[in-house]
Amino acid sequence: MHLMVLGGGLAGVTSAWYLRKAGFDVTVIDRQPDVALETSFANGGQISVSHPEPWANPGAPATILRWLGRADAPLLFRPTSDPAQWRWGASFLAECLPWRARRNTEAIAALANYSRNCLRELRLETGLRYPYRETGILHLFHTRQACSALAKRASELEALAIGAEVCDAKRCLELEPALANAREDFCGGLYAADDESGDAHLFVRKLAEKARQAGVQFVLGANIRRIHEVDGRIESIDIEHSDGWCEQLAANAYVLCLGSFSPLLLPRTAERLPIYPVKGYSITVPVSDASRAPSTSITDEARRIVFSRLGEQLRVAGTAELNGFSTDPNPRRSQALIDWLERYFPGAGAIEQASHWCGLRPATPSNLPIIGRSRLLNLWFNTGHGSLGWTLACGSAASLAAMMSGDRPEPRFPFMVREDWAA
Repeated sequence: MHLMVLGGGLAGVTSAWYLRKAGFDVTVIDRQPDVALETSFANGGQISVSHPEPWANPGAPATILRWLGRADAPLLFRPTSDPAQWRWGASFLAECLPWRARRNTEAIAALANYSRNCLRELRLETGLRYPYRETGILHLFHTRQACSALAKRASELEALAIGAEVCDAKRCLELEPALANAREDFCGGLYAADDESGDAHLFVRKLAEKARQAGVQFVLGANIRRIHEVDGRIESIDIEHSDGWCEQLAANAYVLCLGSFSPLLLPRTAERLPIYPVKGYSITVPVSDASRAPSTSITDEARRIVFSRLGEQLRVAGTAELNGFSTDPNPRRSQALIDWLERYFPGAGAIEQASHWCGLRPATPSNLPIIGRSRLLNLWFNTGHGSLGWTLACGSAASLAAMMSGDRPEPRFPFMVREDWAA
């Protein structure tokens, strides 16, 4: 059976890999000249199983209200006239209900644990090499109130099969000595030794090479203009190549992995996907003083900023901006990441050589990605991973391949499962 994967980022390429491994003939379509050049290009780099709690939680509304009016707020909301933005916002508030947040946390944790195992098995199986570190993630907290709740949080994570060590400030310094140079106080942290970090962009490029060797076809520089539906099935897609040449392509089934743009291309007869773009920022800075550069990945819980060491590069990422599909950078938000690096690890990186990036994360109100079969018989989804795309990539793709092969996925997760799937 021939499958067409629409999208060549983390979700698309991992889907192609696992589907090919399951025995399908696979073609990947992407508008960029190479894979992983949009949302997957310069993310925070963390495989953060230890942070399964979604943005939508009981404390989120009050926190967001405190941030309103602040240009440097971790979450910046810029209202537009787009009804989809307001629908998304209303759904987000609904997902903040305690029982919904608890359900979503459990689902994310199950898929994240499974995905990390899939990633490690993939590395062993393929010998894939890219910059990564299995040195854990240290979550830093700044107030006595936050630190007093760490034991409870660690117990909640343990119930989700996620290990985390409660740390005082001294233990944080033992785990990451470079924090001794920090100009910012912290009172403690949670250390998740099983977590890791790595360069998602290089991972996707290396995996795409392996996929080509396994027989996956890539059609790059091809913009998807339209998806044709006839009698409840996808019949074909129209694409436009970078030189202006247009053609129509067809397959037995299709997998939608187009991130924030997924809802825009769906036929009207398909579901309305609750995905909205949330702009994230990152800086990548060359190491200038190895003695000051940390080796452990860091999460600043108060500011929603993450740090990863990617080879001889330092990656700082974070903030969220609801501003429609605009990819225009906001210099103040990039500057906030530079300021953070200078406060925590002064002199570690060559700030004057920093590379700045921003991209659109495909977020659902619940933070749960959409994985499974659509209302249309031969259309499948693997999209909407938000800020957890790297963490959930391999497990999402492996689960999709299992479903498309007629098997039950391993993790306990609300997949879109329909029993009437046929080629």
